[in-house]
Amino acid sequence: MQTIYESFIVSCDAQPDKALFERPDAPDITYAEARDLVQRFATVLTDIGVRPGDRVAVQTEKSPEAICLYLAALQVGGVYLPLNTAYTGAEIDYFIGDAAPRLFVCAPGTMADHKARESESLQVESLGANGEGTLMDLAAAAAPRTDHVSRGMNDHAAILYTSGTTGRSKGAVLTHGNLASNTEALLESWRYTAEDRLIHALPIFHTHGLFVAANMSIVAGATMIWLSKFDGEQAIDLMADATVLMGVPTFYTRLLKSDRLSRGTTANMRLFVSGSAPLLAEEHRAFEERTGHPILERYGMTETCMITTNPYDGSRKPGAVGMPLPGVEIRIADRETGAPLADGEIGAIEVRGPIVFEGYWKMPEKTAAEFRDDGFFITGDLGQIGDDGYLRIVGRDKDLVISGGYNVYPKEVEGLIDDIPGVVESAVVGLPHPDLGEGVTAIVVAKGDAGLDESRIIAAIRDQLARYKQPKRVLFVPELPRNVMGKVQKAELRKTYAELYK
Repeated sequence: MQTIYESFIVSCDAQPDKALFERPDAPDITYAEARDLVQRFATVLTDIGVRPGDRVAVQTEKSPEAICLYLAALQVGGVYLPLNTAYTGAEIDYFIGDAAPRLFVCAPGTMADHKARESESLQVESLGANGEGTLMDLAAAAAPRTDHVSRGMNDHAAILYTSGTTGRSKGAVLTHGNLASNTEALLESWRYTAEDRLIHALPIFHTHGLFVAANMSIVAGATMIWLSKFDGEQAIDLMADATVLMGVPTFYTRLLKSDRLSRGTTANMRLFVSGSAPLLAEEHRAFEERTGHPILERYGMTETCMITTNPYDGSRKPGAVGMPLPGVEIRIADRETGAPLADGEIGAIEVRGPIVFEGYWKMPEKTAAEFRDDGFFITGDLGQIGDDGYLRIVGRDKDLVISGGYNVYPKEVEGLIDDIPGVVESAVVGLPHPDLGEGVTAIVVAKGDAGLDESRIIAAIRDQLARYKQPKRVLFVPELPRNVMGKVQKAELRKTYAELYK
């Protein structure tokens, strides 16, 4: 098996003049042009002092150049660390302190702020959405590095941070084998080839946009129609010359609002994929009725990339996330004991296979706690496998909220709200939202004389949280519902306020 970088070179050699990035408002970037920039970046990284195993942290806007930087990091044996562009300075301080990267790449507009973080062990450079920045200046003056550092399948390739219910973010360490095996399984399962033309409108600091959409295209030798963000009308315009769309449920919600979505406008498309959050069964059916295309829903997570998929050939069932990818095992187990449960029973979803990450960065005890003795990883999701063999996710352990495809852990938000003077306590839940899937909602108990209102709560935490984590609404109650053990009943809150966003 080849690493993602090695497969990229194979694709470049096979079709150097083919567009890797096709941009509606800018010149295309061919595989040969991308290789040249990747290898120039590799020289820059080497000159900066990035050695095999060193982390390269990146918080930039989406761009083809950012993908080239990712590939360059792999070329020199670095470990790529993409960071959400919404993260605040306090959050960035934590990631830099925890991961200790050799290089941090930021947006040009934030360079002045981030330069203060520079030290003997950390260099700060910039990279912009339009190919500007100090890193591009360095690359322009660099000669391409054409060799690459040989890496084994067990060597580290990337770290993706995923928040924990304790509030401390965990760095999931993914190996070259994790990325390569997952890509190989997806190419086979979704019949993805060099003939495909993908509408790429996903962010690239996330598993879906980077390790699924981009890796698949790079390895297959396909073309990515590159969009900085998703716009339903633009996507419909592009479908006449595209073959695949990979998106989150919000994409399909917005597409269904357009009168132009039809069998005619989607006639050239062969595959629509949805993931990162649950797709409503009613939207699955509505999309198929309008277009003739049943959406292919799959299931994955940061620690594993993709786990299951509905079949390419066969029934794509609304409300189900399909069956395991090739080489992957899943089981439903008792949440406490880990004992396997029979089909039809609800329990913890556990997974084993080459896709499963190595562990959490510098957190051996947490890593050990998340694995069973036989190597199965405890996903934290709850589900059941039906008589048809399809996995259905029925809930999420630990009250995870998924808003717009991004994970929001209530504990982190609650901790900040509870620190506000005048707040007695708070509970954060996800409520059904017509656009985001779930809207982050805070239910707050405040002292009677505190003078707090919704706007003051949101303003107090705005600079400490990425925007997608911030509550869409703040509600005030005299007390939170609890069971006899004193635990806040979030299920009751979700039921009480289920119609809030409708």
